[in-house]
Amino acid sequence: MPIHIVRLGSPRLSDEGLRVGTVRRPPRGVSKAEFASRDFYDVWQPLLSPSAELVAEAKAAEDEKAWEVFRRKFKAEMNHPAASQLLDLLAALSHQTSMAVGCYCEVEAHCHRSVLRELLTARGAKVV
Repeated sequence: MPIHIVRLGSPRLSDEGLRVGTVRRPPRGVSKAEFASRDFYDVWQPLLSPSAELVAEAKAAEDEKAWEVFRRKFKAEMNHPAASQLLDLLAALSHQTSMAVGCYCEVEAHCHRSVLRELLTARGAKVV
């Protein structure tokens, strides 16, 4: 019953469970009624996405130093009470049910979901 870290829009895994979108904006050109059926997400949780300013920084990060700056700032954002409490909830739920957390980025290593993986694991979440 772990948390899967996924790319939104990718085919769902058979044991994935509820898919949580941790993105700043919904998918463009897709009606709200089709988000789940088109494998984007079942529930939208923009609280777990970087701020608009940090999204721009992440997209502009061309080397590891710039990426590390983004990671540090995003972790600071996730330390705010509401985001931190939501991460705690997901970590606790991972011991009871399967779910997925995702973003649109193609490469997880340079996506905020890699940081979410780290933060969830640090909270004791079962993460695949």
